[in-house]
Amino acid sequence: MRGGPTKPLSKLFPPDLIREDLRDFTGYSSARTADDGRPATIWLNANEAATGSVVDPEGAQRRYPDPQPAELVSALANTYAVSPEQVVVGRGSDECIDLLVRALTAPGSQDAIVQASPTFGMYAVSARLQGVPVIDVPQRDLGTIWEVDTAALAAAAVEHGAKVVFLTSPGNPTGAVVPTDAIETLADALAEQAVVVVDEAYQEFAGPRSAATLLSEHPNLVVLRTLSKAHGLAGARVGSALCHPDLATVLRRVQAPYPLPGPVTDLAIAALAFSVARSVDARVAQTRHDRERLAEALGADPRVRTVYASEANFLLVRSPVVDELLNDLRESGIVVRDMRHLLADALRVTVGSPEEIQAVQQALAGAVQDTSAPTEPPTTQPAGPVPGPRPQHTQPSGIPTQTTTTTARARGIHS
Repeated sequence: MRGGPTKPLSKLFPPDLIREDLRDFTGYSSARTADDGRPATIWLNANEAATGSVVDPEGAQRRYPDPQPAELVSALANTYAVSPEQVVVGRGSDECIDLLVRALTAPGSQDAIVQASPTFGMYAVSARLQGVPVIDVPQRDLGTIWEVDTAALAAAAVEHGAKVVFLTSPGNPTGAVVPTDAIETLADALAEQAVVVVDEAYQEFAGPRSAATLLSEHPNLVVLRTLSKAHGLAGARVGSALCHPDLATVLRRVQAPYPLPGPVTDLAIAALAFSVARSVDARVAQTRHDRERLAEALGADPRVRTVYASEANFLLVRSPVVDELLNDLRESGIVVRDMRHLLADALRVTVGSPEEIQAVQQALAGAVQDTSAPTEPPTTQPAGPVPGPRPQHTQPSGIPTQTTTTTARARGIHS
């Protein structure tokens, strides 16, 4: 989405969704935010160095940056077709996740979060640090694609009094998209109870419309975006939360000051320029093409049981001999992600350059030729939904409670 019109907001944000003790919290007043805006030429209010340093003789970096750089906020708003008041810029979308958990759940309370597993590990990490429970609702494995059960998410949120529900679309590690009509239904069902957060880190690779198109009608909806993937700026750490202006105000108050260094802001603004947009589109198109090549290369290995369809820049693979695949690739200097902390027999492979994909193909083909041991032939998973267990409940300490059949633990960060 780029440069589209914004819709006027038709509804107010429910104030009861904000953590009670933060509803009148004003946050830290930094030297930048405390100024009254009148013209000034001499700045002596932030205890900054009077001159540049040896490594920065021009003094370009001796001043603190703006907490929410107006030019970057405007560029992000234009890119995602929202108003600047709906944008909160953070140190990657990871910080935005943490801000949401801290602003919406009371520390050490039963203000649970709900997530559709397998999923990105940062949601559970933020909840663990906040001391609130994590409710896992298993996704359905349909054989070659995954499906999020949004009705089960809503039911779990109601049952456990959840304050935040996290979705990833396209999913990480599944690569599957959650339809916007399903997201809208979920947001409606939880309108007065919970904030529904849609993490769209990989949205550029997907094609379907962004959930940001739903923001004007659903004040309890938040969309997360990042410049780490399609824009190629993972090292810069630039993410954003798109949300109702009332919630955006609270998130800015909760946030530590000066989240983005000046050079990072400049880089992000340049990356969002209209003149650069065509190169981003070309990168996305190339990734989609190479994704098919990688899927063919992985699927050709007889040890691979399933290569899941993906709308992201990676593929989820399942094999009865994951250790063997990981070792064969590592022997060729290729590192992929071991996903067995989420799925017992899975790994995830990023869509690399054409040369890197060829190296993967050669490494796997050479390993198959070198082995004389029989391998298990590829099998097809069931075409219909595979019923999963009931939502799983984990206390923040990691000590299971007997509220459901099994328990899950808050995991470490997995990107």
